[in-house]
Amino acid sequence: MELTGIVRETSFAIHKYFKNGFLEKIYEMALFYRLQKQGIKVKRQHPIKVFDEDGTLLGDYYADLFIEDRLIVEIKACSTIVDEHVAQLLGYLKASKIEHGLLINFGAPKLQIKKYILN
Repeated sequence: MELTGIVRETSFAIHKYFKNGFLEKIYEMALFYRLQKQGIKVKRQHPIKVFDEDGTLLGDYYADLFIEDRLIVEIKACSTIVDEHVAQLLGYLKASKIEHGLLINFGAPKLQIKKYILN
């Protein structure tokens, strides 16, 4: 997916400039701003409907970034990605019926990006 490559490259540029140490909101805004500058459709704190297995609407989850109406990006600013972060993103993908997600951690000395696909 070409879109994930663009998000990945942009994230690396942000991490190179800011390094680690800021709160998630700074990285979220930086990624939002830089992707918009590239002409990519991106929404911040976008409500995504969450459905139960029988199709019942349970409520909304607010994606850190929702890109091109098909990619959920969950941003972290912690020392490392842990299983709970992965479970959180996978849960969002499953409940929202969106197939592609990225988990990006700007908080470690080395940027961490993990891509997940549900099908």
